[in-house]
Amino acid sequence: MSAAALLCLPYVDEHTTIVTADAEVVWGALGEVLDRSFGGGRAAAYARLVGCADRTARGPRPLREGSAMPGFRVASAVPGSELVLIGRHLFSTYALLFHLDEAGPGRTRLRAETRARFSGPAGALYGRLLLTTGGHALGVRRLLTAVRRVGDAADTL
Repeated sequence: MSAAALLCLPYVDEHTTIVTADAEVVWGALGEVLDRSFGGGRAAAYARLVGCADRTARGPRPLREGSAMPGFRVASAVPGSELVLIGRHLFSTYALLFHLDEAGPGRTRLRAETRARFSGPAGALYGRLLLTTGGHALGVRRLLTAVRRVGDAADTL
């Protein structure tokens, strides 16, 4: 998916956390948490169920362009700055963009921006269920909380 196509996906939401660590530490924590969260059997089973294009973890680690995990492929990776994950399945085409910004000495703001297009009547229903139940927001906030915990702990070592 090109950058132009990515920006054409409708904006869904954005969630933010502050990590008491520099961007390089947060970058490592982000990769670790994503691999742990999406690398297991449950994520692979869900990816198969909804017909995701990417159903297995593969490619280089730490995450960089060409890496994949169930449900996502890395479209762009700028270590310490931005990670762009894209995916598609039977009901939607989507992107999850992580932005890392300095938030003061030894602190990093981690933002997770979601963009998605839900296709057809089944996609509209899927999107409505995902977004109105709070399931999507809960999942993204859990990811950010996990990254914050790993990053905060790594920075104190």
